[in-house]
Amino acid sequence: MNKPSEQILYGTVLTDGSRCFSLLPVARLTPDSLTRPSAKPVPDPVTQVQSADSWRVVLLNDPVNRMSYVVMVLRRVLGFDEPLARHHMLAVHEQGRSVVWTGNREQAEAYMFALHQWHLMAIIQPDEAS
Repeated sequence: MNKPSEQILYGTVLTDGSRCFSLLPVARLTPDSLTRPSAKPVPDPVTQVQSADSWRVVLLNDPVNRMSYVVMVLRRVLGFDEPLARHHMLAVHEQGRSVVWTGNREQAEAYMFALHQWHLMAIIQPDEAS
């Protein structure tokens, strides 16, 4: 009998109608951790290594959103000032992508999700520089 999957499938529909899916790891719980409130979940060793690494949020170009809209979203979601938001918007427009944030995976996923809510295309990738 196969072991149950320890990953969750996260998906979103992009502005062009295509779908983007990611497999996200789920921490394992022991029976003791469910009965004792002070016990903490036992993390999967693979997940622990991944969460210690640095991740980057990459904003991708799309033909739908106006440049001024992208600047406004970057200011609201990531707290950029006007010149920095314009710099990233122009990088996305000219090069097709721009790394807008680097840090832990959980926060990177939150920023990616927030950008998706504003109908911008964003992905997260492991940061090879770290």
